[in-house]
Amino acid sequence: MDRREFFTLKRRAKATSPKPYAGLRQIYSGLAPYAGAWTEKEVIHLLKRTMFGAKRADIEHFKNMSLSQAVDELLNVPTSLPAPPVKNYDNSDIDAADADLTVAPGTTWVNTISKDFTANSRRMNSLKAWWIGNMINQDRSIREKMILFWHNHWTTESLMYDEIGTYGYRYHSLLCESALGNFKKLVKDMTLNVAMLRYLNGYLNTYTAPDENYARELQELFTLGKENNPNYTEDDVMTAARVLTGWRIKPEDESVYFKPQDHDKNSKTFSSFYNGTVIAGRSDATGGEAELDDLINMIFAKSVEVSEFIVKKLYTWFVYYTIGPDTITNVIKPLAQQFRDSGWEIKPVLATLLKSEHFFDANSQGCLIKSPLDMIVGLIREFDVAMPPSSDYVNYYNMLEFLHNQSVLMQQNIGDPPGVSGWPAYYQLPQFYEMWINHDTMPKRERFIDQLITTGYMRDNVKLIIDPVTFTKNSFPRALARDPNLLINAIVEVLYRVPISDASKARIKTQILLSGQVQDYYWTDEWDRLYDVPGDAVTYNTVYTRLRDLYKYLMNLAEYQLA
Repeated sequence: MDRREFFTLKRRAKATSPKPYAGLRQIYSGLAPYAGAWTEKEVIHLLKRTMFGAKRADIEHFKNMSLSQAVDELLNVPTSLPAPPVKNYDNSDIDAADADLTVAPGTTWVNTISKDFTANSRRMNSLKAWWIGNMINQDRSIREKMILFWHNHWTTESLMYDEIGTYGYRYHSLLCESALGNFKKLVKDMTLNVAMLRYLNGYLNTYTAPDENYARELQELFTLGKENNPNYTEDDVMTAARVLTGWRIKPEDESVYFKPQDHDKNSKTFSSFYNGTVIAGRSDATGGEAELDDLINMIFAKSVEVSEFIVKKLYTWFVYYTIGPDTITNVIKPLAQQFRDSGWEIKPVLATLLKSEHFFDANSQGCLIKSPLDMIVGLIREFDVAMPPSSDYVNYYNMLEFLHNQSVLMQQNIGDPPGVSGWPAYYQLPQFYEMWINHDTMPKRERFIDQLITTGYMRDNVKLIIDPVTFTKNSFPRALARDPNLLINAIVEVLYRVPISDASKARIKTQILLSGQVQDYYWTDEWDRLYDVPGDAVTYNTVYTRLRDLYKYLMNLAEYQLA
């Protein structure tokens, strides 16, 4: 596939809908449990959508289970938080009186409040690097993908809350704890989260000057969406802002509290969209929480709108970024009904989706363009790139910061999406994920790949580099890898989610693994000698060079960017 084909790739099928949506793939499968083959191909599809990349060890682990068992394990997320980020930065230019100076290098800063801008800026860098480390070192669960999903949904930008590191950590912790929890509970918890209160001005919202920022996004972006007809009104936005007045942040410990003196104590009447609901005004110390509960209950009474809005977002994250009329009928509406029936639990909805014939439909595979984080973290994980141990925190964080900086260059800055709607690739019609690939980002993806497979990234005498020989030996049995045809097939199956032609494979084999020769033994003999004559530098370098060139070539094809 050449670059032009990559940008214009469309799936074609006979349409059954009388007026098919322009540009949408036609797919008619539903939520019946998938009953097809359960091979490495299906396992890899499941892992690449629910984790960052498909590591060989994970493929082997899950292919020995049934599909149902595999999904259940992926949805069995840990209940404990990961070990917190540590202080990997020095004390230069930090105020001598600031509490951050009491945090010893290599220990966590999350329990110490800092008022110093320099310290907090460095803490946010630490947090972002640590976040990527969590992705790389994830367990066999969907948690890290869900944290990123919720981060894009409940967007905050650290630059908008002055990069206060403890705010960012508490925000991340909420996403982590709520990854597969109850959505209605998450709405309340996020409303009172310190980072969100600061980000959308909730902490400034007072009865004398109601601030509508969070009230608007709560309805438009977080629960109901803006496509309903009829929908909430501008007056509903202002009335919801009045309900939310009075929440404050205590500077000394960064706790969130309710201040009755700043709260609008009058009753609040909403539009006919909400059936003229009246939320009674309160004036006591518990009034703010009581009115918040009433507001959330009122929103969730629009159960069809809320459920379909959230299910659509889950669908576009895990399956495909556009939704045709058949998918609305066969997938979205029944999943939304299940979401409502479960009392707003996320886990059963994902279980049904990920076990469905629709998820494993051929038209649902290989149809997403990898985000920068998917590409970068997936590469590190799939190739088992050696990272410094976390105990060597300086070098470990140096490598993580390099990976984070690469993601920023490719237009995905974790912790700082470009706006309250998240990254445009997840919502912007009509391109969606295609926005990840442009004249600026594609060359940067290629340079990152080329660096990791050739020279590596070196800092302070520590190198981040793909070892093609070790990866191949650890990933494929000797008997398979000695056959260049089987080896290329196996590599392509892991790296690609769309097939390439037999002619392309033959050409790659001849030009790279056989170094221009025509007989397979030109590769087989070298591979066998690698095992039979350990320490033979000439053989090792020959095999290393051929494998390096093979992986470099495959990762520079457009197919590598698809998931």
